[in-house]
Amino acid sequence: MSNEQFASVWDTIEATPEEAENMKLRSVLMTALKNHLTRTEMSQMQAAKLLGVTQPRVSDLKRGKIDLFGLDALVNMATAAGLRIEIRVLETA
Repeated sequence: MSNEQFASVWDTIEATPEEAENMKLRSVLMTALKNHLTRTEMSQMQAAKLLGVTQPRVSDLKRGKIDLFGLDALVNMATAAGLRIEIRVLETA
């Protein structure tokens, strides 16, 4: 059994560091969108219209089906929801 520690669950699950970073970003965006929709008490139909997607797509988002969403789609949806995205890029040690 390994005692190796990881900064994120994605670091343990994904095969490469690139895939892990992609999943981390997607996770942050999905969480922000889900929280926004909950905070605004928007129905799935209202959210679908606002985000420019179908109601089943909003359901997938709210259920956390991260494998169904790419970064581009999540960025577009967050922007449509009126959220502003900031990115920080840091050098690794």
